Amino acid sequence: MKKYILGFVITIACVANLKAQQTQKPPLHGKDWVAITGKPLAATAGSMVFQKGGNAVDAACAMLAATCTMWDVLSWGGETQALIYNPKTKKVIAISAMGFAPTGATPAFFKGKGFNYPPEYGPLAATTPGTPGGICLMLANYGSMSLKEVLAPAMDLAAGYPIDAQTANSIERGKALIKTWPYSKKVLLPHLGEKREAPEAGEIFVQKDLLNTLQKMVDAEQAALKQGKSRKEAIWAAYDRFYKGDIADEFVRGVQEQGGLITKEDLINWRPTEEAPSMVNYKGIDVYKLQAWTQGPSLLQALNIVENFDLKKMGYNSADYMHTIYQAMNLSFADRDFYYGDPKFATNQPMTGLLSKAYAKQRAAEIDMAKNNANAGPGDPYPFEGKTNPYMDLIKAKGFQPSTDTAKNKSGFAPAHDLRNTVALNSNEKLPIDADYMDRLWRGTTTVEAADKEGWIVSITPSGGWLPATIAGNTGVGMSQRMQSFVLDSAQSPFNVVAPGKRPRVTLTPSLAIKDGKPYMAFGVQGGDTQDQNLLQFFLNMVEFGMTVQEATEAANINSNQLWLSLGGTKIADRKPRPGSILLHDNVSEWVRKDLRARGYSLTFDDRTSGPINAILFDWKHGSMWGGSSNHGEDYGIAW
Repeated sequence: MKKYILGFVITIACVANLKAQQTQKPPLHGKDWVAITGKPLAATAGSMVFQKGGNAVDAACAMLAATCTMWDVLSWGGETQALIYNPKTKKVIAISAMGFAPTGATPAFFKGKGFNYPPEYGPLAATTPGTPGGICLMLANYGSMSLKEVLAPAMDLAAGYPIDAQTANSIERGKALIKTWPYSKKVLLPHLGEKREAPEAGEIFVQKDLLNTLQKMVDAEQAALKQGKSRKEAIWAAYDRFYKGDIADEFVRGVQEQGGLITKEDLINWRPTEEAPSMVNYKGIDVYKLQAWTQGPSLLQALNIVENFDLKKMGYNSADYMHTIYQAMNLSFADRDFYYGDPKFATNQPMTGLLSKAYAKQRAAEIDMAKNNANAGPGDPYPFEGKTNPYMDLIKAKGFQPSTDTAKNKSGFAPAHDLRNTVALNSNEKLPIDADYMDRLWRGTTTVEAADKEGWIVSITPSGGWLPATIAGNTGVGMSQRMQSFVLDSAQSPFNVVAPGKRPRVTLTPSLAIKDGKPYMAFGVQGGDTQDQNLLQFFLNMVEFGMTVQEATEAANINSNQLWLSLGGTKIADRKPRPGSILLHDNVSEWVRKDLRARGYSLTFDDRTSGPINAILFDWKHGSMWGGSSNHGEDYGIAW
């Protein structure tokens, strides 16, 4: 009997352990390198470059080029944001290859055309292309291979590849708009006049114009090498042909023919740059994001806030935990929506105050554990820099009164134009959370994560030129749509008002973490305004709850709708926050649901709330790397 009981206990323990370790996709393990991105073929492109001796930067550039060619919710005319850890200098480098607003892009111009925001689609939605320049900058400064070698997989794809169902069906759904742009129609609709005008899944999809553009860049590089130029100089020769030469001429001609604003001077004046990243330390881990022309610092602010709570004691996805995370995100996003924008156009942006631990402690004190604060507004970080807030009149005009005393409270007042509806608030204004709203919230892109045994790590969140895209002339290059992330009124966001030469405040947000002076993790996710929501929880899943990297990519998260959307819509109401609206996983218990409703939340549910997240973890104990790739979408990784 004792033997039977012992055997039964061992069996139950083994089953429980198996269940605890089970994930829908297996984790990746690599000793030499790991390559992860949004499409299987693009991950293969990274592996091909690694196998030829390239480092993580070379492989990341190859994957980025491949995803652009495959229209993985982006194209070659889009934008690239990256963080690179250089093991030689032990520094994290931030890369901005975000295009800027073109000549003539002013609030008056767009308001004169009846817009509340710059448009979602078409030539007027386009910033200058950034991704080709971003690839050249990263490869020239930190790679080891030629542009010809790194672009070889993408050029092979452009010559013809079996298109996947997701992309092919996206083209078919958007064909009505695609037909309004002659160069897009030529490339993307090979079966014009038939019932299905887009390619079929598995059909060999050929992009001759794009292949010609990439070949011109490679030809410029190779000609420079023959002239005795260095590898780096030759890559910049390819850059010059895209931004200053015949490629630029055709790009601009195609833009302006279709009604766009971009000029040749805009392309010449734009340049990818390296800049200092933003960083906070969370319990001994340095977490890096890009500057406040992205939403990245909002994750850092949220980490600072939740550091004031015992999350582990609350328990993973308990009602208290979800409430605390939601409130911290509300506060950090309220600051994002008001204070973030291109730092190059600001002399008084309060990022030091926003990222200070003291400011986070004050914001944490505003959280009421008994209920959702439906009117969370921007705080006042300026005193934490020893300054006076020059925008207090704007904040008060919106109806908010930022706290200046942690002993006092708690919330501001809802501005008249910002009252919003949930079941809990009983407002008279009806703001739907429908399929169109969720598309604007989740609007995706892709991510690229690469690492190698030398310690190079790359995290990229590129985007722009997603389908349906306007192709610029005979270049094959789809134009960015990122202008829509600007606002036209300083009362809404004083740092993010459109202006020529300015970068929009984007949702795109790669992440790196360093621990004990060594690379710890690279992580990224697609999904519009949910990106730093999911990345915050992914990071806490590992650091607070001990999940493996694959478990953390698949774990159930929450999503908040209590923030201003950054993308889509034509009316102000399309982007307004939906206070108290929360997305939960289907498996959340009825007891937790009841608790959250009692705190003022309006609940929705889905069986996928976590991603798609991609990540690479350095396992220094065993001298290896772990890769995690979400079970949501087509994201895929390869390791060796």
